[in-house]
Amino acid sequence: MDTPDIRVEKGHADPEEVAALTAILLARAAARPADTAPAHRGRARAGWRRLEREPGFRAPHSWH
Repeated sequence: MDTPDIRVEKGHADPEEVAALTAILLARAAARPADTAPAHRGRARAGWRRLEREPGFRAPHSWH
C-alpha cells in the first residue's frame, strides 16, 4: 500500500479533496448498472464520401 491509487498530476490537493473526489468516483461507478451494455448510436453508413467515387461536377445550388 505504498503507492497511492490516485495521484495529483498538476497542482496541490489536500487529503480531504482527494477523499471527496474518490467518493464521487465511487458513487458514479456504483450508480451505473454493470450488466447493461452501452447502446450503439452510430450511423448506418459513414458521414463522409470518397472523392474518387463522386461525380466531377456539383451544381452550385445543391447541398449534397
